[in-house]
Amino acid sequence: MIAGIGVDIVDVPRFGRQLEKTPRLHDRLFTEVERGLPLRSLAARFAAKEAIAKALGAPAGMNWQDCSILKDEAGDPQIHVTGTVAEASRQRGITSWHLTMSHDGDMAIAMVVAERA
Repeated sequence: MIAGIGVDIVDVPRFGRQLEKTPRLHDRLFTEVERGLPLRSLAARFAAKEAIAKALGAPAGMNWQDCSILKDEAGDPQIHVTGTVAEASRQRGITSWHLTMSHDGDMAIAMVVAERA
């Protein structure tokens, strides 16, 4: 059963300017594994993290470090949650996640579906 849906879109150049303006933001938003990715990929991952927050009902106290967007062996994006995001997921009964991300031109978008058994 669908427990939550989230979508977010990011203006890539604007996001890049924010990262340049506030260097600590890069480390606050992304896990060590994500940090070396190109700007467009970071923007898509930020959109995914925002979409995850929306699918969870935007709980207070979520730490972006507790959510990582990685690729599986086939290259498909996968959501990995720990800490505050895992706890918010557990409280809402989330048992699985579905994620799609895309970027075109100056825009990056992500959509998330959270399911419970």
